[in-house]
Amino acid sequence: MRKYLLLLIIMATAMGSCGAKNTFGGNSPEEPETEILFKTSMGNIKVKLYNDTPEHRFNFIRLVEQNYFDSILFHRVIRDFMIQAGDPESKGAGKDVRLGAGGPGYTINAEFVYPKRFHKRGALSAARQSDQVNPQRRSSGSQFYIVTGKKYRENELRSMEAQLAEQERQAIFGQLCIENRDLIVKLQQDRDEAGLNQLQTKLNQQLDSIVKSKGPFKFTDEQVKTYTTEGGTPFLDNQYTVFGEVIEGMDVVDKIQKTRTNSDDRPIDDVVIFSAEVTK
Repeated sequence: MRKYLLLLIIMATAMGSCGAKNTFGGNSPEEPETEILFKTSMGNIKVKLYNDTPEHRFNFIRLVEQNYFDSILFHRVIRDFMIQAGDPESKGAGKDVRLGAGGPGYTINAEFVYPKRFHKRGALSAARQSDQVNPQRRSSGSQFYIVTGKKYRENELRSMEAQLAEQERQAIFGQLCIENRDLIVKLQQDRDEAGLNQLQTKLNQQLDSIVKSKGPFKFTDEQVKTYTTEGGTPFLDNQYTVFGEVIEGMDVVDKIQKTRTNSDDRPIDDVVIFSAEVTK
C-alpha cells in the first residue's frame, strides 16, 4: 500500500491539469428530453440527452449550436465496443495524423446517475482521461462515444462485479488522496516516513468505512437482463458518464463499427459528421 499511496501523490498533483470546473444549468427530469440529429457520411443518427445529467446536456447543446461537431470524424472505432468522435483536431486531418487528444480546453464534472444510467447498447457517454491523471473522472469537454458492445452471460457479469468493486475502491482511495494532497506532498518533501505510514492507515480506515457504507457492488436485475439480451459494455459502468442514448439510427452505428480501421482504431475511410442539430 505504501507504493500505492506514493503513486496517488502523482495523481493528486496532476489534478491541476484536469481543466476548469464548469457549472451549467439544465432541465428538470420531468421536462422533455432534448434530441440531437447527427448527419454522417454513413447515415443519420438521432440521440436524446438525459435531463438528469444537466452539465453534460447543456454543454452538448451549446457545442451543437456552435456547429462544433460539423466536419468532425468518428476517429476511434472498435467493433463490439464503441464508436468515438468529438476531437476538433480531426477536421480535415491527414491519414497519418494520430487523433484523440483534442477538445475545447475544459472538462466537465462527472455525473454518474447509477445504476439508472448504464452502458447498454446505444448509450451515449462522455470520453475522458484515465484515472491515473483524472481520478475524479471528469469528462472530456467534447469527446463522446456511442456504445455498441456485445451480449454477456450472467456468470460473466457476476465475475465482473468483483473487478468493478476493486476499481471503485481505487477511485475512492484516489479521491481521499486528492483531499489530503497538500499533507501528502509535505510529508513526502519532509521525508516523514512515519507520518506517511500514519496517514496511510487513516486513509485505509476511511476507505473501508466508505466501501462498507456503499455495500457490495452488484448489477441490478435490469442491467443483467439488458446486458444478456441486448448487450453493452458493463465494465465501464459507474466510471464514465452516460448522458444520453440513441433513439434512431442504431443500424448506422452498427455500420460504422464494422468499418475497416488502422492500428490506432481510426477508420481507413473517414467517417464524417457533416452536421449536428437540435431537433427537439
